[in-house]
Amino acid sequence: MIPVKENQLSHHRHIVSVAVALPVHDTFCYSIPEPLAPHACPGKRVLVPFGRRTVTGYLVGPAEEPTDKIDPMEIKHILDVLDDTPLFPETMIPFFQWIAAYYMHPLGQVIHTALPAGLNLADIAVLTIGGAGAEAVATPHPSPLEKIVLSALAKRPAGIKQLQKEIGQPVSWALIHQLRQRGWIQVDRQIKARQIRPKTVRWVTVKQTAPASERFSVQRKIIRNLLETKGDLSVPELKTRVPTAPALVRAMQKAGQVTVYEKTVYRDPFGDPIEPDIPPRLTAEQAEAVSAMAPLLGQGFKTVLLAGVTGSGKTEVYLRLTQAALDKGLRVLVLVPEIALISQIERRYRARFGETVAILHSGLSQGERYDQWIRIANADATIAIGARSCIFAPFGDVGLIIVDEEHDASYKQEGGLSYNARDLAVVRARHHNALTILGSATPSVQSWYNVSVGKYATARLTRRINRQPLPAIQIVDLSQSRDDRGIRRYITAPLQQAIKKTLDDGNQALIFLNRRGFSAFVICGHCGQPLRCKNCDISLTLHKRANAFRCHYCGFSKAAVSTCPSCGSDKIRLLGVGTEKIQEAMTHLFPEARVARMDRDTMTRKGSIVNLLKDLKHRRIDILVGTQMVAKGHDFPGITLVGVVCADLTLNFPDFRAGERTFQLLAQVAGRAGRGDRPGRVILQTYNPNHFSILAAKDQDFKAFFDQEIGFRKALGYPPFSRMIAVRISGKDSKQAAAHARALGENCRKLLTADGPYCGRIQVMGPIEAPLSRIAKHHRWQILVKSQHTAMLHRFAYELILDHRAAPAGRQVKVTVDVDPFFLM
Repeated sequence: MIPVKENQLSHHRHIVSVAVALPVHDTFCYSIPEPLAPHACPGKRVLVPFGRRTVTGYLVGPAEEPTDKIDPMEIKHILDVLDDTPLFPETMIPFFQWIAAYYMHPLGQVIHTALPAGLNLADIAVLTIGGAGAEAVATPHPSPLEKIVLSALAKRPAGIKQLQKEIGQPVSWALIHQLRQRGWIQVDRQIKARQIRPKTVRWVTVKQTAPASERFSVQRKIIRNLLETKGDLSVPELKTRVPTAPALVRAMQKAGQVTVYEKTVYRDPFGDPIEPDIPPRLTAEQAEAVSAMAPLLGQGFKTVLLAGVTGSGKTEVYLRLTQAALDKGLRVLVLVPEIALISQIERRYRARFGETVAILHSGLSQGERYDQWIRIANADATIAIGARSCIFAPFGDVGLIIVDEEHDASYKQEGGLSYNARDLAVVRARHHNALTILGSATPSVQSWYNVSVGKYATARLTRRINRQPLPAIQIVDLSQSRDDRGIRRYITAPLQQAIKKTLDDGNQALIFLNRRGFSAFVICGHCGQPLRCKNCDISLTLHKRANAFRCHYCGFSKAAVSTCPSCGSDKIRLLGVGTEKIQEAMTHLFPEARVARMDRDTMTRKGSIVNLLKDLKHRRIDILVGTQMVAKGHDFPGITLVGVVCADLTLNFPDFRAGERTFQLLAQVAGRAGRGDRPGRVILQTYNPNHFSILAAKDQDFKAFFDQEIGFRKALGYPPFSRMIAVRISGKDSKQAAAHARALGENCRKLLTADGPYCGRIQVMGPIEAPLSRIAKHHRWQILVKSQHTAMLHRFAYELILDHRAAPAGRQVKVTVDVDPFFLM
């Protein structure tokens, strides 16, 4: 930040603090020119010079306490104010600042993450060939790459990314500088326009000064009569009455018969209209939960864990609390873990609260997301529903924040700003003195521990609303079918018989396997080597429908007819199983059944999730095969059987949360059975039938699982008995990445010296290679830092990474910090 002398503020009354959307941790002072001063206020975007560039910044308030270290004439001016109204309220700025400090992430990039994509302006370098460059192409002086670059620029000027795309290879800045020094090209900077803007529609009003004329055509008379009787109408609406309305309106405008103006409208992301619902009668437990929590609204900060078994009616409790909040004039935020769940809960909310509902998630188009954001910012919506990014909804004040399925790992953002939306919900509620409701049938160990120590209150729902018992769960030991051939190794006789009986009874079945693709392990039958991704240390997965081997980490793909890269043999063996293979098996075993699949491969198109859920609801699907997408909060009344193909996949991860994830996933997917008027049944296949996570899931007993798991955590000092930060080091050069990891490890040891403040209070594990040591051509190392003292842990990480004593990473090595990491792979 550029400081300013206090006695010079009278000459620079409009000096403000701006966070730029770049990876820099400071805010910077800029002065506002007098013409822009009336338009500048916190929450707006501004265009500012930054070094040699022009970038987007966010006005976050007046300048901080000035000093006398710099002449105010060095302070640069804001070039433009980009918004008519603030994109976020001033009350959210302390929340953004907290996030930046806690997650050790630049404030400007925190705000950039929060805002809808496609808003920011920036300048880009545009390369233009000069006369000397055009002449040089025909000479032997340029290198082959230089000739390729000059030839491409001879066709048209281009930015760096566009140029690299056209020639199909990278272009370094060193080469650009060299070409510019020779006078062969020019480098100019141009402002790149924002990608999205408000949507406008042409509206038409009749011009009263132009009297009706008998010379009007019949269609013009229809348009004029419509405008006189109904008032102003949009051109699209007129077109539904008169197909040639757009051309006629232009002609009538030219003749002075109507006036046409632009009107901003919101893009509609909802689709089908929803009929209003009638609130059902609450069960005794639901009524008790509502009556306990509703009085807390507007009474200050409080967090309540709503622990309710699957099918116990937690959503209706959310709806009643939302109504109570709205009655008190409070705004409501509702978070769900997956986009697949949003359509279900959004329809419930719209049926109850109508047009007051807005949605925010990455499945919307950029324009739709922008419009929903503006609806919230303009107070046109009082309820916001969405996935984890919805925690940034621009409400000036929030009275109630609901986090459904609070245990779900999807609330943790991986990459960039690695925040946990569940934790931010509690923090934001504290900032607004609001009530937070964390709901789950399988609460996280962290949340239940907070209940046990009195940090959170709790409400319980122990029975399903239709009084149906929880499904009966049968464990099948997969080791007994180890010698079976073909699909019988995975679809055991008990599961196959249960599916047949379910279909014979006219019910639906859900088959769960948390692994997509056809064959998850592909090896060469000649040399035994697995087919690996060329960019990652990961074996490829066969996707039969796409006829390709794919990497699930970097997206690398190769044709399924490929030969072994090690020995050239074409004897490729397909081992393991995925949802695609299970779907094919279901079609073969039950040819009369209608089989569908729900995983990331089949749910990519917009609307595909909603369409599948409709088909399931209307009984157009008999067997649904899916990954964890089917396990989270869906209500499928017709499903009476859940078959878990292999319950052990998440147990084998080198992660202290492996048991917790396994229990939660199995208990959640088992809860999809028997939610209608018929009892449910679950077949749980496993190689570890005596593991405590499996047994607790069988009994649907979270307390038993917690009591055993918390003992392990305490003995090893893992969360919730400590906090952790993962420092991740990656680079394309394995030696450089390893060297920097070791340098950071040496800095850790120096900080942990016996006479230092961290000795005995900070524990460092590593540096070691990450379990997935190479992804997308980047070699990966990590250091885990653990402590019971949160403030000291952050101070240690800050000194290690951001302080001047930190080892310089350079451009070839990237260092990222993940506070409270969820995934240690």
